[in-house]
Amino acid sequence: MARRQPEGLSRYEFPHHLIPAWTQDPTGGLTTAIGAADTIGAMGNGRPRQAPRQQDQQTTPPTRTSGEFVTAPAGAPERQSASAAQAIDLVKTFGTGPTEVRALAGVDVTFQRGRFTAVMGPSGSGKSTLMHCMAGLDRPTSGRCLVGGAGLTGLDDGRLSELRRDRIGFVFQSFNLVPTLTAAENITLPADLAGRKVDQDWFDHLVTQVGIGAELRRRPSEMSGGQQQRVACARALINRPDLVFADEPTGNLDSNASSELLAFLQRSVADMGQSIVMVTHDPHGASFADRVVFLADGRVLGELEKPTADSVLAQMRALGA
Repeated sequence: MARRQPEGLSRYEFPHHLIPAWTQDPTGGLTTAIGAADTIGAMGNGRPRQAPRQQDQQTTPPTRTSGEFVTAPAGAPERQSASAAQAIDLVKTFGTGPTEVRALAGVDVTFQRGRFTAVMGPSGSGKSTLMHCMAGLDRPTSGRCLVGGAGLTGLDDGRLSELRRDRIGFVFQSFNLVPTLTAAENITLPADLAGRKVDQDWFDHLVTQVGIGAELRRRPSEMSGGQQQRVACARALINRPDLVFADEPTGNLDSNASSELLAFLQRSVADMGQSIVMVTHDPHGASFADRVVFLADGRVLGELEKPTADSVLAQMRALGA
């Protein structure tokens, strides 16, 4: 029996001519820092994933005690076979000389596979810079980033684009949906641009999980903010990435829509085995995570396991946020 095509989706005649130039990047345009054109070029070249190099393989980590703030240890973390992404002595500076700003000052952090991690810190602490470097959207000044065991160091723009396409999903505060496409077409956009056949069963599962079955034919202007962000979440997961980076995903949502979205992200980890790293300033949002990593002045200060809104708020106050 032929699989049912999602409503509003022309799978084999994708309307590329309707996509505005600024959206020609499934990451929502952030890759303009390293060349959006290369991203789309790499998406259709059909080159296979590269196996992780031997030096990027990782070993099993020690178990940490949960339920209390743990100060970050000095030096690089132990490599972990269960890690979705890892930063090792990561440094990022902007400017030179007296105007130099060190956004990241030797960050060592590991994001485990199959866990929901929130990253928090005062304004200017380096949260977004860390995410951009670890997602291959920006290049660090020094140090190493690994995603799924594969090192990003030394990859050219084409290979970085492939890695983002194959291994990373993105959810942004501003949704970044293509206004001329329906919800269904927005969800399948990464697969369509890569020339891949959409897994209909997975598509149906995601649509059911995010609760947007009735909106598949609608365009973004016909949906609420919460509905648009749920579409964005489904789009981030359509290619079954190793890791999803979410940058302030509830920033433009009301409290009810925020809680619904955070609950979905939580379920995607518990029920689908997804790995999520979320940058947020909201203690309530961070309480949905399994773990919260705290940054200040470009350094990891420590972390909380099994956070609550109160424990996160207390730690943020201690950081002066």
